[in-house]
Amino acid sequence: MIKQTAIAIVTLLLVIIGGCSQGNAVQDNGKIKVVTTVGMITDIVENVGGDYVEVTGLMGPGVDPHLYKASEGDVQTLADADIIFYGGLHLEAKMSEIFEEMDARITTVPVSKNIPREKLLDFIGYPGQYDPHIWFDVSLWMSATETVRDTLIEYDPEHKERYDANADAYLQKLKELDNYVRQKVGELPEDKRILVTAHDAFHYFGKAYGFEVVGLQGISTQSAAGTGDVQRLVGFIVEKKIRAIFVESSVPERNIKAVKEAARAKGWDVAIGGELFSDAMGNQDTFEGTYIGMVTHNIDTIVNALTP
Repeated sequence: MIKQTAIAIVTLLLVIIGGCSQGNAVQDNGKIKVVTTVGMITDIVENVGGDYVEVTGLMGPGVDPHLYKASEGDVQTLADADIIFYGGLHLEAKMSEIFEEMDARITTVPVSKNIPREKLLDFIGYPGQYDPHIWFDVSLWMSATETVRDTLIEYDPEHKERYDANADAYLQKLKELDNYVRQKVGELPEDKRILVTAHDAFHYFGKAYGFEVVGLQGISTQSAAGTGDVQRLVGFIVEKKIRAIFVESSVPERNIKAVKEAARAKGWDVAIGGELFSDAMGNQDTFEGTYIGMVTHNIDTIVNALTP
């Protein structure tokens, strides 16, 4: 019923605005009105679009995109947009039908669309689907940046030179970020590169940077962790003598804390190594509230906590 209601709202709004569409004209203030889902995408658009875009992000710090349901106000915001950027690969699981409806009249783009399928990881437990957490491999996030750049140029070719320059500058920063992550990982002994987190969001990170990644919950936080999951993870932690496990800013802490207590009951005192940003960035106007800051915080926290 909720899904049907949301689609009905979208359809109604699109009918209302359909007669008012002016093609690819920018807003009266000279800016393209862009709506994004997760903060990592918002960050790309702000960096590449610069002064030519007005960006509204739907999901702020601590918001879980797997569980996010669009409100009527969100639907109106989406309907008023010139361009919509979203993650795709079922990241925004409960909004898929809304994006499909919007795509009929508004430029609606999944930033993951140009990543070669062979570079995507399987969505464990969901045959034929892919893990949506592509931003944990900085090289894949560079592809997302290029998709945003190309979309803005196609929509607003008059400012192509500026979009190209902004994208080049941001891509250079991402290359430096990727090098920094690899440098930090190199400080950690290979046998200590085991990352235990609240849910399976970090597999692209593990593949790109050489970590074994184990999550308590599945890739999507819609799957709940049970007692058996906790006990299996505790057995793994005790066997491997893992020094630290990590909570996530967008996932409740209670399950990881339960793992810590269960490990202690088995004679192994594992630490909570800190909070990682997974499906959402940090607070606005902080370093961690940027994609580069988020990734930097994560790798610093991981290496510091796991270093003997």
